[in-house]
Amino acid sequence: MLPIVEIRNVAQYAGQEVVIQGWLYNLRESGKLLFPLFRDGTGTMQGVIVKSAVAPEVFEQARHLTQESSVRVTGKVRADQRAPGGFELDVSELEVLQRVSPETPYPITPKEHGIEFLMDHRHLWLRSTRQRAILGVRHEIIKACRDFFDERGFTLVDTPIFTPAACEGTTTLFEVNYFDDKAYLTQSGQLYNEAAAAAVGKTYCFGPTFRAEKSKTRRHLTEFWMIEPEVAFARLDDVCALAEQLVAFVVERVLARRRAELATLERDVAKLEACTLPFPRLSYDEAVKVLREKGCPIEWGGDFGGADETILSERFDRPVLVTRYPSQVKAFYMAPDPARPEVALCVDVLAPEGYGEIIGGGERLADLDLLLKRIEEQHLPRQAFEWYLDLRRYGSVPHAGFGMGIERVVGWICGLEHVRETIPFPRMLYRLTP
Repeated sequence: MLPIVEIRNVAQYAGQEVVIQGWLYNLRESGKLLFPLFRDGTGTMQGVIVKSAVAPEVFEQARHLTQESSVRVTGKVRADQRAPGGFELDVSELEVLQRVSPETPYPITPKEHGIEFLMDHRHLWLRSTRQRAILGVRHEIIKACRDFFDERGFTLVDTPIFTPAACEGTTTLFEVNYFDDKAYLTQSGQLYNEAAAAAVGKTYCFGPTFRAEKSKTRRHLTEFWMIEPEVAFARLDDVCALAEQLVAFVVERVLARRRAELATLERDVAKLEACTLPFPRLSYDEAVKVLREKGCPIEWGGDFGGADETILSERFDRPVLVTRYPSQVKAFYMAPDPARPEVALCVDVLAPEGYGEIIGGGERLADLDLLLKRIEEQHLPRQAFEWYLDLRRYGSVPHAGFGMGIERVVGWICGLEHVRETIPFPRMLYRLTP
């Protein structure tokens, strides 16, 4: 039995006969020679089929292969610096698992396609070299996040998708039927994370979150993934340090392990290499001053929009931390600054190059009476939060955390223009398929 090998590992089999399983990416013909390009999900490899060296039926089968037909190919691995990846496969046998019919050819051809066409065929577009590179970087980012927290003694705790009430804002909830009741798709796992932090000290959750924002900007999805740490006995400065360390760790990991994918995406890695600690920090007050100097008509007390975040981040070659936003623009659970209650002990991390907020978090409100007051002020259903209030009745402590949006980070690190390419099957205001 010949070894079945992945294309990324063919260098280990130079001079040997192997089996490659994959799909036809492209095919060139030159007289009595065929040059099929195969892909298997781990890479691409050029095959060489000499008419006189194979059975007539093998040559004819290969000659009539169509784009994305699935195949099992046998051949000898040969080093050739001119070939993609530095190796070629001298094909001796070919088994066609499924031949794409010429009557219904593969719809995504080498020609230019409009973005709506590509999004309608997202299930096939994922097979392209560029999209596979993005998927590889996304995988590395997620693994880096998990490794970062696991190596620092955090416990992964899964939080629910169905929730009884809002955690961020009642206007951005997806309501669903829940037997004889109603529930909402989660906006964040944070509230449950706070309960877990009181049990294990340091925790994080990772999962999908949902925001019913009627937004069509290049930064917004209705379904996205967040990694959210929560730490008992932590203050604002603690989570600021944790956030910048996480971002630097993730960037360093991607640079170390995904250079090939970044090259495929034509990403300027010098801009990522500048992402070293410490990151610059601004208070909200300082940020407003900067924006006004740039001609922005922002008033103190307003939240920052995408254009504001772009202006702020353009001043730096690495992410910037903006702290102490007005309490009125932050969620009910955010702790106020004791020395200045009109601002919250919070932080946003803004990525450079105009990619905006990638992290939002801060210190949580640990005082029961003040938390009750905030719930009442925002007209939230107290009964739905009784379990959350228990966390302040039984051993309340200072605690803090944040959420990092995976897609925002993927977009920044890959240098993508739109968040729709950062997730395999994006859900947006007018996009629910495929």
